[in-house]
Amino acid sequence: MTRRALVLGGSGFVGSYVCEHLQRQGWHITVPTRQYATGKHLLSVPSLQLTEASVFEPGVLASLLPGHHAVINLIAILHGNQKSFERVHIEWPRQLAAACGQAGVRRLVHVSALGADASGPSMYQRSKAAGEAVLREAAAAGAIDLTLFRPSVIFGREDNFMNLFARLQKIFPVVPLAGASARLQPVWVRDVARAIVRALDNDTAIGETYEACGPEVYSLGELVRLAGCWAGVRGGTGRPVIELPMGVGRLQALMMELVSSQPLMSRDNLDSLKVANVASGHLPGLDALGVTTAPLAGVAPLYLGHTGVAGRLNEMRRRAGR
Repeated sequence: MTRRALVLGGSGFVGSYVCEHLQRQGWHITVPTRQYATGKHLLSVPSLQLTEASVFEPGVLASLLPGHHAVINLIAILHGNQKSFERVHIEWPRQLAAACGQAGVRRLVHVSALGADASGPSMYQRSKAAGEAVLREAAAAGAIDLTLFRPSVIFGREDNFMNLFARLQKIFPVVPLAGASARLQPVWVRDVARAIVRALDNDTAIGETYEACGPEVYSLGELVRLAGCWAGVRGGTGRPVIELPMGVGRLQALMMELVSSQPLMSRDNLDSLKVANVASGHLPGLDALGVTTAPLAGVAPLYLGHTGVAGRLNEMRRRAGR
């Protein structure tokens, strides 16, 4: 039987890797995208159908679901107001669960966030928790077979995390940073994608919530410094990181919000940093799905290090091959 998966948010950073791993496991994949051009990089994936469609439009999701055996939902936002967070993180999962139930597509994998907490300090965290609750309610009613993933910050070649920190250090002599002491447990995008696909093939994953975290915990300040080091900034030493008081950081974030709808750091992002973004230990990790997570230091230098650590290693390999 041909297995078909509908990947919502499939043209994004994480979605692209999920599609790659699905194809390797023999799945046929449908990826809807609002603009065909934004998903053109997926056209090289065999057995993938790219469809220009806005899933938020009435009736579109219902027309896409028939014929699929599973849905993977990666749609989320990092910035916005209360209304936009509720629309994407709460109302959308509610609509998705209802549509799956009506179409008879039971298997749903939903990617939430490690900080999801109904009492969390940020709108992002609270809305993510509310979205999980909506889906659990649908699962309890028998409408869907649900698996949840809660990733920490995700890194990889195309990320807007380590790459952003590296770019900033190539421009500015110092990095002023609020929340520098916040703790995170970054996870490689390929490990997350591999775990999502394995969950689809594993009935024991139904009803589970997995914490998707890497093997190491870093402070945000350490991650910023390492990004500069691995990118070869200032001879591989990176720029100084200056921790800002949270009050000053919030003022800086407000100014960024006023000039961009996608700021480098919003006030809500800063609120999220008030709690550690690390595994609780109370829920299974990716190892429960047979995924051994890669350390940041084993991956990030390879895509950041044009003149840094990886660059020097590549030069040594080149010379050894002469």
